[in-house]
Amino acid sequence: MGFSGHLVFARSDRPLRDAPVFAGIDEEQQDTVHAWPPRPGDWQTLQFDHERWEDDDLSALVGWTGAPACVADVSDSDVALVTGLGTDGRRWQAWLNLDHAAALLAEEPEDLDDVSLWVSTPEFAEAVRRKRAELEADVPADAEGALLWAADAGVPAAARQSRIEELLRSQETFVEDLFGALLDELGFPEAAEPAPEP
Repeated sequence: MGFSGHLVFARSDRPLRDAPVFAGIDEEQQDTVHAWPPRPGDWQTLQFDHERWEDDDLSALVGWTGAPACVADVSDSDVALVTGLGTDGRRWQAWLNLDHAAALLAEEPEDLDDVSLWVSTPEFAEAVRRKRAELEADVPADAEGALLWAADAGVPAAARQSRIEELLRSQETFVEDLFGALLDELGFPEAAEPAPEP
């Protein structure tokens, strides 16, 4: 079983755990919050595996940091919905791993009694194909939104939209890795590798 939870990416000269949006995390939940290696320029990523992130939290985090931020809602390391918010209030979203997203979002028949039986039918395959085509059609706009968000974050415009689109179409096994690759391709400075322990 893979990771399910949230990846929060933001810039702050203070630890992201200090943000008011995380004030309600109790001691037991604190143990589930992991910081990824920081990126130059005070960019930080927190990974936590509990369901406490609300849609309004992203706006509150942008207000607290004064910088754009994004969050990936990850399900079993297979699929993620990334939502970014700029300081100008502009929001963008993109799915990571479109095949899994299409299967998750495929429209179910109203008279469905047992989902487990439906997923092995030709009708399910067709519903997934239709949803995949819808998601695929959104990729160029999603990539453009991500690039505008990165520009709002002050990242040099080094990324090519075609490369961002390619990443959004990727079938990477772990969407956590795909999330990191997306940030890299958008031009955020790469995290320094931790020094090996002696």
